[in-house]
Amino acid sequence: MNFDRDQLKTRLAELARQGVFIGTSSWKYPGWRGLLYDEARYVYRGKISEARFERACLSEYAEVFKSVGVDAAYYQFPTERYLTGLVEQVPGDFLFSFKVTDTITLKHFPNLPRFGKLAGQPNDSFLNAELFTRAFLQPCEPFRANIGLLMFEFTRLYPADFARGRDFVEALNRFLAALPKGWRYGVEIRNRAFLQPEYFAMLARHGVAHVFNSWEAMPSVTEQLARPDAFPVPDFFGARFLLKPGRKYEDAVKEFSPYRKVKEINAEARAAGTQLIRQVVAAEGRRKGFIYVNNRLEGNALATIAAMIGAVV
Repeated sequence: MNFDRDQLKTRLAELARQGVFIGTSSWKYPGWRGLLYDEARYVYRGKISEARFERACLSEYAEVFKSVGVDAAYYQFPTERYLTGLVEQVPGDFLFSFKVTDTITLKHFPNLPRFGKLAGQPNDSFLNAELFTRAFLQPCEPFRANIGLLMFEFTRLYPADFARGRDFVEALNRFLAALPKGWRYGVEIRNRAFLQPEYFAMLARHGVAHVFNSWEAMPSVTEQLARPDAFPVPDFFGARFLLKPGRKYEDAVKEFSPYRKVKEINAEARAAGTQLIRQVVAAEGRRKGFIYVNNRLEGNALATIAAMIGAVV
């Protein structure tokens, strides 16, 4: 695999100083042991302790990377204790970007076991700015210096959720208008039809970034970047390289686990990632970019990131 840990560490530090914060989506992957992680650190009584690995591998991750995307916050509101546990494991210049808890971003609760009796029901807390401020921002406040981007991920919405895309834009407009200022917010949508001038103009009014995303039913990041209004905010953006468009998440998990090596090169995504990095570098300190890569894109996010960075001149 084309992955040199020390070389990547040096290059990521250089890029972070220029405003490029590139990392992976989550970090607790046993398949990365022997690549990013030194297995000897997690041995207890002669064998790998999975509990020790889960608990401590963030510290080793942060020896190489300067940022990470935290998916765990999507599933439950973060507590101050949880956030303290994260921040205590990383250097002071490390930045976390959080997916905002789905209680805020789901119009209806999916029919999944984790939702229990709420499954299939309308979500009364959808776009509740007061709840977001109290349950999400308040615990984050002591750690503001360690937070890069707060991302509102909206799973694919259907006509039963909003009859028209502009109805979603109007609801999101009201929500964003009610949010406390001073944080970097980004919106990630999964409906390609919502990528309209009205959506980007609304984000611009509130100083909120569009999160470029490579996902099953979305146009490629390259296509998103080609829009003249793709950057509603001039000084920061977010990007998440998650899946090859057209591929289902479950199929990617089956194909790429346990994520030890690249199994399918995605040239388009690599080129788009490199383009975004170059744009930040060219801004000479006037812009920050938060770029995250998932194992399900190619099979191993470490090598994908190394390739994106390696193509930057």
